[in-house]
Amino acid sequence: MNIQRVISRVHGLFLSHFNVNQPSCFALRHYSSKSDINEHRAKVMAKGLPEKKPLPGVKSIILVASGKGGVGKTTTAVNLACAMKVIEPDKEIGLLDADVFGPSVPLMMNITGEPMLNDENLIEPLLNYGVKCMSMGLLVSGENAVVWRGLMVMQALERLTRHVAWGPLDCLVVDTPPGTGDTHLSLAQNLPIDGALVVTTPQSAALQVTKRGVNMFEKLKIPIVGLVENMSHAMCSKCGTKNFVFGNETKQSADQMGLEIIESFEVDANMSECINSGKPAIYALADSIHAEKYRQLANKVFKYISDKDKEAKATKQ
Repeated sequence: MNIQRVISRVHGLFLSHFNVNQPSCFALRHYSSKSDINEHRAKVMAKGLPEKKPLPGVKSIILVASGKGGVGKTTTAVNLACAMKVIEPDKEIGLLDADVFGPSVPLMMNITGEPMLNDENLIEPLLNYGVKCMSMGLLVSGENAVVWRGLMVMQALERLTRHVAWGPLDCLVVDTPPGTGDTHLSLAQNLPIDGALVVTTPQSAALQVTKRGVNMFEKLKIPIVGLVENMSHAMCSKCGTKNFVFGNETKQSADQMGLEIIESFEVDANMSECINSGKPAIYALADSIHAEKYRQLANKVFKYISDKDKEAKATKQ
């Protein structure tokens, strides 16, 4: 099935929820007393949050998030997913681009093909570097802007998660949009998230928003794997001196939040070429410090998942 039919199926489901000829959708109930209001609130709260249902065939889900944009979050997600595949070739790894409005995974993973629907009416993720990938950027052309309200975004995430043939997967890495919004809330309420990696840079502005993101995950009861610091410093090419061009406040902020900086990456001009060429640093710069650190990061994530699984089994016994 071609891309236009995929889009029509996806968009058709989205738009079917918006029928302007049904004024009852916007009808408000009048409550005559405070006791009626309290009773209504109690009934609403009793319904609780949506039940978290695992994705069929997906063992673990790791979010990659950042409070502020432009801190290298997608670069981290892409190289983490690829590094996990490199160090554990027998493991099945997936990468979901959950940034509906600004998808970058297709560019960084060099995937431009048209996704197809299988016999079960599920979208088949595209495969590159051994990683299964899906992004809204594959369902709309690069020149078209996605201009949707919150409910339509939630429907898009539903399609990108539960209507994609992800399984079997040992780990699904989810690249989330910057900030603390509908996407994070929807993912947290509907999927069993194993943990989140929070990406930041050393600037005060970035760290301040990072703290808000950490607070959001705490409220959503999503454990944080650790902090990843990008652009920590720049090395002088002549004398090898470290220049903290963006500040040096990450360690202090991490201590205040009670988090560990599990990996730190310096500024490297070659990273930009990796992004533009669609060849992740783990492959394009295989012998570089950055590639080695991404492999170390992948090992730490695997260990985190393993320890969490062992803890869960011990709790059941």
